[in-house]
Amino acid sequence: MSDPAPISFAARDSKEAVEEGMLFAPKFDEHGLIPAMAVDADSGAPLMLAYMNEQSLKMTLQLGQAVYWSRSRNQLWHKGATSGEFQEIVDIRTDCDQDALVLRVKQHGGGCCHTKRATCFYRVVKKADGEALLEPVK
Repeated sequence: MSDPAPISFAARDSKEAVEEGMLFAPKFDEHGLIPAMAVDADSGAPLMLAYMNEQSLKMTLQLGQAVYWSRSRNQLWHKGATSGEFQEIVDIRTDCDQDALVLRVKQHGGGCCHTKRATCFYRVVKKADGEALLEPVK
């Protein structure tokens, strides 16, 4: 089996090309990162928010599984490589100016969160008596 062809991204030549064109030209921030929100492909429920760099985004496209950049460990993070809780990519969507991603995924394994919950978003922020409080998602 041969290695897959390398993936390249388009140049960000013009606002019109970025907003209306059909070439993927992701905009990475000053740290070389782009936010990537993983959501359940069937329910649309939010699973996790992470970041990708150019290498992890290309690996994600090649593997069909989510690969992120861990800011805390300063290294590539193939989600599920050690836990078995990998994310199979259904599709990747980008916003109008291509500086944010939504990954529609099929979550495999016991859950998405390191706390062993199905999602990292298991609490809701509420306001009560002038104070911000957290409540479990129902």
